[in-house]
Amino acid sequence: MSGVWNKEEVIEFDLPQLDSLKTYNLFVNLRNTNDYKYNNIFLIIAMNFPHGKIVTDTLEYKMANPDGTWLGNGISSIKDNKLWYKEQVSFIEEGIYTVSIKHALRNNGQVEGVTNLEGITDIGFSVAEITQE
Repeated sequence: MSGVWNKEEVIEFDLPQLDSLKTYNLFVNLRNTNDYKYNNIFLIIAMNFPHGKIVTDTLEYKMANPDGTWLGNGISSIKDNKLWYKEQVSFIEEGIYTVSIKHALRNNGQVEGVTNLEGITDIGFSVAEITQE
């Protein structure tokens, strides 16, 4: 990603085979720079199950404090954000799960979404096994 995320660009991730007896937390990993002009972001995230079911969520994440300081981690102008997607998920269907992500950001009072979202440099997806202590 070149620092601009077009609203038509869908980012897809195939999840690795996961143990159906374990539970997992799911995260969207997003990296932004100071070129990002907003204090939040709206994402449309769809999980495609191996047998055809699709679950779609539209989620809002805060990216900055009210004073404008970024919520992500990092000491330079690049901030890493680990955003909760789902928690305590089990993958009981055998096969490949695919997650697709696109942005749905709009300027206040406008119907059309932001076509080219500046300041987003990387998008990732992570799965963390929940361990019992």
